Amino acid sequence: MIQLVLTDLDGTLLRDDRTISNYTKDVLKKLKSLGIKFGFSTGRAKSSIQHYIKQICPDVIIANGGAEIFEGKNLIYSCGFSVKEAQCLIDAAYKICGNQVEITCDSENKTFWNKTKSKNQIICSPDLIYSDFKPFNQKAMKICVKTWDEEKAKQIALSLGHEKCNFIKFSDVPWHSFYKKEATKENGIKTLGKYFSIDLENIISFGDDFNDIGMLKICGKGIAMENAITQVKEAAKEITLSNNNNGVAFWLEKNIINKRLKN
Repeated sequence: MIQLVLTDLDGTLLRDDRTISNYTKDVLKKLKSLGIKFGFSTGRAKSSIQHYIKQICPDVIIANGGAEIFEGKNLIYSCGFSVKEAQCLIDAAYKICGNQVEITCDSENKTFWNKTKSKNQIICSPDLIYSDFKPFNQKAMKICVKTWDEEKAKQIALSLGHEKCNFIKFSDVPWHSFYKKEATKENGIKTLGKYFSIDLENIISFGDDFNDIGMLKICGKGIAMENAITQVKEAAKEITLSNNNNGVAFWLEKNIINKRLKN
């Protein structure tokens, strides 16, 4: 019996305009009324998704690709780079990709970016702050570097030593994300499974991009969006409608809510 549902945000639960439809909100309310836990599993920092948290009130959140896990407001797991490790990765990015490379860094509650029109100006949101990272005296949950070049990304990751750092590319923009080795969505799901004593077979996950592949593989049901990249569809057990057609809500209503209500 399904006990936990987890979904990626961008390209999955969110439509392309970054909104959640009223239909989806209603379906998620019905899901939770059945006693099924619901949560986000996203590469984003928790500070950057507060708008969606207020709308949905998820039971759990896997943030920064697995570097942080929350039950409600309570942090139950954290796996980030130390100040020294973060600086090492940033220095490597500048050295390998050049001094003009764009870098973002998620600390425990802020996001820093080295590109803005005026230094020390807060941009886009109160949680996005200018920094040239020279030096950067913060622990980091996640670091992103603007480059398509996978070999350069590999070199940056290896600056911490062999197999200490994961890196993954985005399918639609020229960026790579860098996480601690243990910080993956699939490890986040395993942690939640143990925390709530839920078997992985009783967990459903939805996703569309590279960093969703692992979690779709380990769950009892891994569902790819119609708009997902080919590799995600190949890893999934089923495919639902696209994010713009409320694919997450459509699948949940058809396969869980309607069947439970009939019984």
